Amino acid sequence: MTERIRVLVADDQALLRGTFRLLVDSAPDLVAIGEARTGAEAVDVARRGDPDVVLMDIRMPELDGIEATRLICAASPGTRVLILTMFDLDSYVFGALRAGASGFLLKDTPPEDLLSGIRTVAAGEGLLTPRMTGRLIAEFARHAHPTAAVPRTLDGLTTREREVLTLVARGLSNAEIAGHLHLSPATVKSHVGHLFTKLAARDRAQLVIAAYESGLVAADRR
Repeated sequence: MTERIRVLVADDQALLRGTFRLLVDSAPDLVAIGEARTGAEAVDVARRGDPDVVLMDIRMPELDGIEATRLICAASPGTRVLILTMFDLDSYVFGALRAGASGFLLKDTPPEDLLSGIRTVAAGEGLLTPRMTGRLIAEFARHAHPTAAVPRTLDGLTTREREVLTLVARGLSNAEIAGHLHLSPATVKSHVGHLFTKLAARDRAQLVIAAYESGLVAADRR
């Protein structure tokens, strides 16, 4: 039997915590290993329970979701954090991704999409909608320096890997990248895997950040 994905539910509202936990436990391949009411509790339970995925409310008492995410990801690189938020243009999107979050979902997401999202991040993929990618680009357009130099962290990338990274940063899927570069999906998947390793990135969301922070991709300033 395949081992089930272990999920920690962190939200300051008891009703939502209970609802998410019941939903997680209703899936045969998922299991809720605990709940947390505050960010500090989430860090503590994550340390003791070693979950595969943390469903993290971004606004919580004692320690907010961003700092809790930072501490959890630093202590347990194998744990993925999926941020739950009320609005897809939440002002904390950028900070949460910088802290190590693997993606975002709205709290009113259909149940089947929430379960699918958990499976996606547990598999090592990022969960970032095109609109979220647009939010990231907007943040870089405001803060990035137009003459930012490409740091040495990208020196080890091949020309093809830089091309793939550029398209990942623009929000393209592997299939779309394959069509754009006239490559097979398997080849693109291999290139993306190399990017994860060479840039020490947890998922596609962090590749997007790396591409913009390095200056490899220039944010649209219009």
